[in-house]
Amino acid sequence: MTHRVIDPWVNVSMGEHAGQEYLKRVKADYFKAGEDFFRNVESDELIAMMDRLGVDKTLVTVNASDPSDRVLAFASDHPGRCFLAAVPDLLRGMQGVWDLESLAREHPVAMARVAPFQLGIPPDDPLYYPLYVKCTEMALPLGVNTGICGPPMPSECQHPRHLDAICFRFPDLTLVMQHGADPWWDYAIRLMLKYRNLHLMTSAYAPRYLPESLLHFMRTRGRRKILFASDHPALTIERCVEEALSLDLPPEILDAFLHGNAARVLFGPREARLG
Repeated sequence: MTHRVIDPWVNVSMGEHAGQEYLKRVKADYFKAGEDFFRNVESDELIAMMDRLGVDKTLVTVNASDPSDRVLAFASDHPGRCFLAAVPDLLRGMQGVWDLESLAREHPVAMARVAPFQLGIPPDDPLYYPLYVKCTEMALPLGVNTGICGPPMPSECQHPRHLDAICFRFPDLTLVMQHGADPWWDYAIRLMLKYRNLHLMTSAYAPRYLPESLLHFMRTRGRRKILFASDHPALTIERCVEEALSLDLPPEILDAFLHGNAARVLFGPREARLG
């Protein structure tokens, strides 16, 4: 195996969300997926896949206020291989933030993440500020979905411009734009040039469709800015790794994309995480 991979976005409990109407629409209209879209992934299955594809670490998503014992077991049963990406309930106010903090004390939480489209509230709204403060205090990277979302729901709240003031006001907060930034790639790139604490993760976006402007950024000033991720099983780890390996990127840039940037941003010391 000549490549190393960290995959920061794996869904292991999709089967528990099969009744959600917006996810049904994503499955049918966006991913054109089969029935495998809504299924739970077991830990032994995931580890075997990781070993086969050269993936040494993954992040599995968990609800910070009501964590599933099944999901938590991925991290406890496979220490050093599976970590947690915790989603706080911002509508619970400070309690949602405290739930995140409590979870991170007891379990290997590598990042927090939020999806503005689910709230219909952009990330420069004061609702998010307690989370920004807490993640800064904890030196915990925070992922924020950007770009037009897959579900048929309003997406203006996910325009990267809403992170401009946040990067400025919270310079010690490590921020990661999640799910790409389509169709606002150039805006996202310009923000990453301006702010050392801002990065982008290509989760839920097949590598073969990444725009040339982003690939050029990766080859030049953005070598340390872009993190690989799948959205398994919606976009499988295998497909995303195979397509990433086919990108027109020099070996050292490809290694940074697949492994090095995530290793630094998600697992490195605070100063290194800021780019």
